[in-house]
Amino acid sequence: MFISICCGVAIGVGCGVISGLVPGIHANTMAGLLLSLQVLLLAWFDPVMIASAMFAALVTHTFIDFVPGAFLGIPDADTSLAVLPAHSLCLEGRGEEAVRISALGSAAGVALSLPLAFAFILVLPALQPTIDWGIGLIILAVGGYLIVVSESPGWALAVFLVSGMLGLFSLQYSFLAWHVGGESGILMPLLSGLFGIAVLLRASHGIMPAQHFTGIDLAPGAIRRGSILGSIAGALVGWLPGLSNATANALLTSVIGYDSNPREYIVATSAANTVNAFLGLAAFYAIARTRNGVMVALAAAEEIPPATVVLLAGAMAAVAAYLLTVYFSTMAGWFGGVNVTALNRGVIIFVVLLSLILCGPFGGLILLLATAVGYVPSLVNIRRVYCMGAIMVPVMVYSFGFA
Repeated sequence: MFISICCGVAIGVGCGVISGLVPGIHANTMAGLLLSLQVLLLAWFDPVMIASAMFAALVTHTFIDFVPGAFLGIPDADTSLAVLPAHSLCLEGRGEEAVRISALGSAAGVALSLPLAFAFILVLPALQPTIDWGIGLIILAVGGYLIVVSESPGWALAVFLVSGMLGLFSLQYSFLAWHVGGESGILMPLLSGLFGIAVLLRASHGIMPAQHFTGIDLAPGAIRRGSILGSIAGALVGWLPGLSNATANALLTSVIGYDSNPREYIVATSAANTVNAFLGLAAFYAIARTRNGVMVALAAAEEIPPATVVLLAGAMAAVAAYLLTVYFSTMAGWFGGVNVTALNRGVIIFVVLLSLILCGPFGGLILLLATAVGYVPSLVNIRRVYCMGAIMVPVMVYSFGFA
């Protein structure tokens, strides 16, 4: 069995690297590919290998997907808000540091998520009905707090509600989009418009400074505090239905400012991203609920191995993913001296084409509308976090039973 786990981890890590480095491709896509090939794979391997590969791809993706966001400023559903401070550090010549900080946060998330996963499997199933009822209230309280403490509560509320309506519209009519990137693929143009193109249109110009790494500049206790807070947020969204890493990013802004404390915020969001993967697996085994596409694929597999086997595969994949992320961080040197204006234009063109390829004309419409909404915060001088209404409002609507 151990050989099967190792083979699955090797395949999963390879799939996770591809999905992490190529914007628009998610680990869900890779899990679906493995599921479609399971008849062929079962001729050579056992079900343990397939399940290990699926989960290893998801864990690896949570480490690697930070790389294109930091260097190019392209967000995905898991790194939407975290891209803002990471890309800013890259524009200061500290891109390698940003990626290494992210790797540390994800590694800390793995260390904390393993005991949490076992604890959740044992304790929380009995509490699930109460938990389901309170999700919307939690999100409503967090959203309300963020708006009240805003620089301009009126504009913050307006942006939150308008982006929320855009999120509801996007998800309600997602059937109009091409599903090349999966059923949740519409999140790609939605979040890329709010947090990608809208940022790049007003981004700095000139030449990318030379990238240099002189160590990680984190305040004492920042790793501990950021990883603990991130793990709590990741545990919430990993267990509760309807939530995502994007929701965790928004929750974390209520305690860690991504603009005032960017490094600790990167630690926290990276930890949340990885913990979400492990707690999603725990939810699958404990209450038979699928929190992401990888769990859906795992549920449809020929045979489901014990939770301990899949968790072991995830832990092994995390070690490999950490080393690979550190290696990819050295790519920062490639961007020194690059014309930022040309780079931003190239990224915008790439995102537009990718949205059209993955989601068709409807994806292009959502990208355009999201960019318009995402442009507002910079004009009225409020934080971009209020654009997370695009995720938080649909979650509240779903939780309160309106959809």
